[in-house]
Amino acid sequence: MKWERGYKSDNVIDQRGARRRATGFAAGGGGLVAIVLALLFGTDLFSGGATAPTGATASGQGGAQATVSKQDQELVSFVSFVLDDIQGFWAKELPKNGQTWRPAKLVLFSDEVSSACGLQSSATGPFYCPADQLAYIDLGFYRVLKDRLGAPGDFAQAYVLAHEIGHHVQNLTGVAARVHAARQRDPDGANAMSVRQELQADCYAGVWAHSTARRDLLERGDLEEGLNAASHIGDDALQKQAGARVRPETFTHGSSAQRTKWFKRGFESGRMDACDTFSGPL
Repeated sequence: MKWERGYKSDNVIDQRGARRRATGFAAGGGGLVAIVLALLFGTDLFSGGATAPTGATASGQGGAQATVSKQDQELVSFVSFVLDDIQGFWAKELPKNGQTWRPAKLVLFSDEVSSACGLQSSATGPFYCPADQLAYIDLGFYRVLKDRLGAPGDFAQAYVLAHEIGHHVQNLTGVAARVHAARQRDPDGANAMSVRQELQADCYAGVWAHSTARRDLLERGDLEEGLNAASHIGDDALQKQAGARVRPETFTHGSSAQRTKWFKRGFESGRMDACDTFSGPL
């Protein structure tokens, strides 16, 4: 992907080492994904009782920052550029659909973070919290994505971030609140509803990706990197990765085939209205 090296974004909060206060529900991480990532990270997801490290702030943007390598600095620059590009796209797109756009912030954290949606481990993977309108990512996830899950490439990384901002779009349009209410009314159907929400976020990621192709930001192989990432983080692929039996009734994000299908649908159409995952078969 073509991007501006050295780019800095006002929407990135580098809070590696800090914690935030918590309640609510998150989108984009958890469930089987968290269990598999816990194994891959070598993290005890269920240890609990985490406390903020010495010198970290309890909340806000002024968190303690760890020393980072030049490679990590470049990765921060990359996610900053991609974040602003994604949000710049949606700032123009949502008003076309009668919606008001408000930008999200991206919190970079390490190991654990306390969000308005609760204390989360790196093993949860990237997630979005509607309660504070923040997306969260431990950049170590990208190493796991490449080295352990078989999804290398900068556009694979961009797809992950675009998916999380897709959840922000759902929050602004009221989809997230409706899904949350529906899951509370029908706990037995909660997983199925979660799958539809996640696949719509995949489709929204594809809609943004469509715009990058039109703006000549895509390079050879980028689309394939995005589709490969979507495939490798399907629930069935993650269950196999964990050595477990594939159990569709436990899916929360969708199968590999579904995730690639909806990302591709968004990419090929370039339209929000092509992303109705809540009616009809998936």
